[in-house]
Amino acid sequence: MYRFLLTPRWWGINVFVVLAIPFCIFMGSWQLGRFEDRVQDHETATAPRDPARREAARPLAELLPVDKATVGDQATVSGRYADQLLVPERKLDDREGFYVLTLLRTDDGKALPVVRGWLPGDPDTAKVPAPPTGRVTVTGALQAAESVGSNGVSGRSGWPEGQTGAISAATLLNLVPYDVYDAWVTLNEGDSGMRAVPVSAPQGTGLDLKAFQNLGYTAEWFAFVGFVIFMWFRLLRREVELARDAELGLAPEDEEADDEPKPQPSPSGV
Repeated sequence: MYRFLLTPRWWGINVFVVLAIPFCIFMGSWQLGRFEDRVQDHETATAPRDPARREAARPLAELLPVDKATVGDQATVSGRYADQLLVPERKLDDREGFYVLTLLRTDDGKALPVVRGWLPGDPDTAKVPAPPTGRVTVTGALQAAESVGSNGVSGRSGWPEGQTGAISAATLLNLVPYDVYDAWVTLNEGDSGMRAVPVSAPQGTGLDLKAFQNLGYTAEWFAFVGFVIFMWFRLLRREVELARDAELGLAPEDEEADDEPKPQPSPSGV
């Protein structure tokens, strides 16, 4: 009854099933691994850093360009403070306030945005401490350039003079007459009594749509495994039933209809 399994048609079906099942399992496992990697990135990025276990600071040049691996790393750079800007609408401990952002002119002529601290209330240059004069060396956590939607950055434009809505080279180049690094540093300790700004999680490390897409693809690939097995058993069952019917002399209705003699037309065409 199962001799049909040796036919070329069923050889092709069996080879397809044998290859499809491990392929689907491999792809499902790979997508699951991608999801787990994104979860691990999210946990690593959002885990609070212990100040007591802070790594030694490295020169800024060794940490650029900023990526997921270097965001939050300790950077050190020397230069002279120049222009100072206020970054409004920044919350700390659910209190509204603003960042004090000062451009540090480095030896190569470019400026590094340095967030010296946070102050509560509305932006007011009168209550902002002046930056240190002369050559200074700053140490702080490296941060990636901000964009709309990250770290509470709004899409608002037309800020008053001396203010900026986002900390990025694209924004600051329109406000200062020199090149700016596409990164910034938040000091480990607030300058002149200001509160230090905590390190922000790097963008693209959260459980975003891509992470759940990986999880969905995982379910799809494993569902394909079940579908392939189901279809193989369904075809096998159908083939067995046809073979059993043939042994019993039972033909399908369509075949019996084909075997019945068709009426011949009369010579008169009626």
